[in-house]
Amino acid sequence: MTRRLILIRHGQTDYNATRRMQGQLDTQLSAVGREQAAAAGQQLLDEGITRIISSDLTRAHDTATIIAEVLGLGVDTDPRLRETHLGEWQSKTAMDVDAELPGARAAWRHDATWAPPGGESRVDVARRARPVVEELMATYDAWEGNSVLIVAHGGTISALTSSLLGLDVGMYPMLSGLKNTRRSQLTARPRYVPGSGDALDDVSHGVESGNGGAAPTSAPDFTPATIRDAQWYLDGWNMG
Repeated sequence: MTRRLILIRHGQTDYNATRRMQGQLDTQLSAVGREQAAAAGQQLLDEGITRIISSDLTRAHDTATIIAEVLGLGVDTDPRLRETHLGEWQSKTAMDVDAELPGARAAWRHDATWAPPGGESRVDVARRARPVVEELMATYDAWEGNSVLIVAHGGTISALTSSLLGLDVGMYPMLSGLKNTRRSQLTARPRYVPGSGDALDDVSHGVESGNGGAAPTSAPDFTPATIRDAQWYLDGWNMG
């Protein structure tokens, strides 16, 4: 079986609209952001979502609540899904930072180990956010064949996606900036074991198994052992 993970960024805030850095400041959705969240809910109606977990920051939680109302679900919160703490950059505009520290934002964008003064790096964010997914994998049996939705922040989603895919730290910057209410989508499967015969021959990959046109064989089921070492595959980035 497979488990799909959908990670969606919150709707627009006034800070987003004015290119002001929020980090872990608790900002509010703008009117546009609330409209974006409602539209995202409609887009997610057919995704088989059975559970929603959100960052506890208001902009993410309100986005999750609007989506949850469309889907008829509740929302759990987890502070480990908060945005990157931007330290001394929080509340400043991009122009402010560029004037004070020329080249610093470029260094931050291209080096996942680099942190703003007093803040976190993307590696730090991945380290605190990934256990949320690992704990769900171990405890949420209803995930089999369904989707879990995480509502969070651009930096958090980028770091978490990179970590789940097992990317080298130097490859984290390959993911472009995630736009408001756009999403990352991944699928978890038991890790491939050479000689097992599992060749990703499920419907989602559109691969025929050479059995005369019969339905493709399904993926192997997760077990307590394979859950701990799941293989994640990227289905899409900046979707929506």
